[in-house]
Amino acid sequence: MSENSLPRTAKRLTDYTAPAFSISHVDLCFELDAEATRVTSVLQIKRNRADVPLKLDGQQLTLISIALDGQLLDTTDYQLDADSLTVFTVAQQCELTIICDIAPQHNTALEGLYMAGNTYCTQCEAEGFRRISYFPDRPDVLAEYKVTIKADAERYPYLLSNGNKVSEHIDSDGRRVVQWHDPFPKPSYLFALVAGDFDVLTDKFITQSGREVSLQLFVDKGAITKGSFALESLKRAMQWDEQRYGLEYDLDIYMVVAVDFFNMGAMENKGLNIFNSKYVLADAASATDRDYFNIESIIGHEYFHNWTGNRVTCRDWFQLSLKEGLTVFRDQEFSADMGSATLCRIDAVKLIRTAQFAEDASPMAHPIRPEQVLEMNNFYTVTVYDKGAEVIRMLQTLLGRDTFAKGLKLYLQRHDGQAATCDDFLQAMQDVAAQDLSQFRLWYSQSGTPLLTAAQRYDATRSQLILSLAQQTPPTADQAEKQPLLIPVQIELLFNTQASQRHLLLLNESEQQYLFEGITEAPVVVWLEHFSAPVKLAAQYSDDDLLLIARQATDGVARWDAMQQFWSRKIAQQVTSNASEVALPAALFKLLQHWLEQPGTDMAMTAELLTLPDFDTLAEQYQLIPVDKLLSSISRFKQLLAEQLARPLSSCYNALKTGPYQYQDNDVGLRKLRAVCLNYLAQLNDNQPLLHTHYVNSDNMTDTMAALAAAQQSKAAVFNELIADFASRWQHDALVMDKCFALVASQPGEQVFEAIDTMLTHPLFSWKNPNRVRALFSAFSLRNPQQFHRIDGKGYQLLADTVLRLDPLNPQVAARLVTPLLSWRRFDDERQQRMRAALQQIAGQSSISNDLYEKVNRSLD
Repeated sequence: MSENSLPRTAKRLTDYTAPAFSISHVDLCFELDAEATRVTSVLQIKRNRADVPLKLDGQQLTLISIALDGQLLDTTDYQLDADSLTVFTVAQQCELTIICDIAPQHNTALEGLYMAGNTYCTQCEAEGFRRISYFPDRPDVLAEYKVTIKADAERYPYLLSNGNKVSEHIDSDGRRVVQWHDPFPKPSYLFALVAGDFDVLTDKFITQSGREVSLQLFVDKGAITKGSFALESLKRAMQWDEQRYGLEYDLDIYMVVAVDFFNMGAMENKGLNIFNSKYVLADAASATDRDYFNIESIIGHEYFHNWTGNRVTCRDWFQLSLKEGLTVFRDQEFSADMGSATLCRIDAVKLIRTAQFAEDASPMAHPIRPEQVLEMNNFYTVTVYDKGAEVIRMLQTLLGRDTFAKGLKLYLQRHDGQAATCDDFLQAMQDVAAQDLSQFRLWYSQSGTPLLTAAQRYDATRSQLILSLAQQTPPTADQAEKQPLLIPVQIELLFNTQASQRHLLLLNESEQQYLFEGITEAPVVVWLEHFSAPVKLAAQYSDDDLLLIARQATDGVARWDAMQQFWSRKIAQQVTSNASEVALPAALFKLLQHWLEQPGTDMAMTAELLTLPDFDTLAEQYQLIPVDKLLSSISRFKQLLAEQLARPLSSCYNALKTGPYQYQDNDVGLRKLRAVCLNYLAQLNDNQPLLHTHYVNSDNMTDTMAALAAAQQSKAAVFNELIADFASRWQHDALVMDKCFALVASQPGEQVFEAIDTMLTHPLFSWKNPNRVRALFSAFSLRNPQQFHRIDGKGYQLLADTVLRLDPLNPQVAARLVTPLLSWRRFDDERQQRMRAALQQIAGQSSISNDLYEKVNRSLD
């Protein structure tokens, strides 16, 4: 019998019990060595429950010795297995000293302590600390940490950990010895250690109470000029959190370290944030406008965790959205205040409507507070993070911004230094608002995407408008029965006079009606303004209604959404009718031409209005996804628009000029609109010279990528010439080569398979580096529907082979890569068979990781 066929035990929220032992202080000493790092931990332990042994988590550790209150233990005093160390007899209070060895050089999973190139680095969330030392590795065991790090003084001039630095010296063996102390109790998942040689960018921040905080940004040698924007973003985030929520930083130093080998985007370890280098390093030549936006957003996100995640943390991992949903919401609000609030909101809506709605419709469907899981790493989902943020946003909508801020303040005051739950957060909000939130709590426990059906009836004789709303949440893989939710539905009534009214409707039953008196004409109703709830909408709009909303709505998100709905309807008509063409109203072309001729001051918004919905957005509107018809329809409409609007597209493109690169709203919008025009113009056969000229004349990465993307998606022959030049020019820059890998992997033609094979031999590609793997294979499976969803299954087979090769090295990354295969039931019979076969191939392998096993087996059940 293979290990894969053995039962694996799931963890359940209902099984939670408080820890039997607490730990007040942890003293750690690291003697760093790539092959054998010695870790000595001294734990001050207190018993909370009688008659149970002390069980500590531990994986891939070599135990050297255990001492209880200074007395070495014999092997009969404890039990050791692959995942734990159990000490049989422990007093009410005691000191436990454990010495073990670990091998960072061989830790390809990048959990615990590992080598990122020549740098020692840690990642302990969710359960990585157990790969460092034996410990109760759970978020509700909070302790004060003192850390000593010893390493070769010449090779490792920087030895970093959480908190404030206590001392530093060189010992008699020529080792640098640095001590750190974090005065704030924290769970083990927030522990961090970094050792290496860096360039360091320094600054300071004066808090609202007048304290000076030292800011330090550690980057690879030679990259210091690319760190300035990240450091400025950090200062903006610190100031914003003080001004918006009154939250001040609490240590004397705040450090950010950028490393190239990292499973996640970044990690909020107390006082020592470790970042994936792609979310720190930027300059005009190598980073796009989107890169700059992501850096500012993620720098903010990890800083905001200092209070919503660190000072108040999670009781258990089922409460993950307590810190992540809340902090995503906070970073979205920060980004909105730093730039365009409308575009930030559109970005968030796109993610919900694609990745999150798809997750709700998949075998991995779960509430934002899940009920059970096999592998904790599989909790890090768009549902927990991004739907979690939408739930927080709804709460602010219901309570009002000021009341919400008071509720957050009360929550943080009540639970400072504690491990809390989602219910604790909601209780604080309820207490401040004096409002019953019991029905709203269902958002935390109920999975799935509600369908909101909207209708209107106008009675001219009585000047009455009756609006009707109904909600229904379809069954999901994890829950059959659903209850009505409390849904805030923002609306705007648009009148022919260009007057309007805005209202907030609260839907808390399966069906409700709302009466408006004194309405003198039938309005067009903008339903779900600003995407006020993460739901799907079914509303009866005419083409004229949608174009009116796109012209006249107050809310920019509603205007963009109206165009998305318009195109979704036209594409659906073509898919359903099999017609070669679908009639488009003259008013559409008049409106699009107007936007091109008069793009206004918000050119990024105009760019969004001109952009067709992508494949993933359209796919979520079908239970069975018509892959070929959707791709064909998107292509036809894009070609039609390019032909019908060739002159205004060309005029708009030529009129948009920028000076030297600046990351500022106006310039970002101009580049974005220019790229949209270029993408349409690339559909025309005579515009290959334009693509070449755009590429050659580009003095920044945003414009360079615009030319490459337009050439690639239009299948222009010039793409091969341009991408070859790009790869040659940037062959020594790993982060830019990630962009090259992604472009190569998302080519819509069959040559992509040979191109991917070629990229695997590139000197910068490494199976051990998550950035390189994701750049190539996530781009292929998520951004290349033409080839990933080939009817012959070649794309599915490539992903399955990739996942199996990666799983022994890095289970987290392998499990995330497999996601596009999990929704196999939503495709036609032939694709279903081939996707299912790919999943069965993975499931049939012995000893696959829990990360991968859980997702694949749930999808096949």
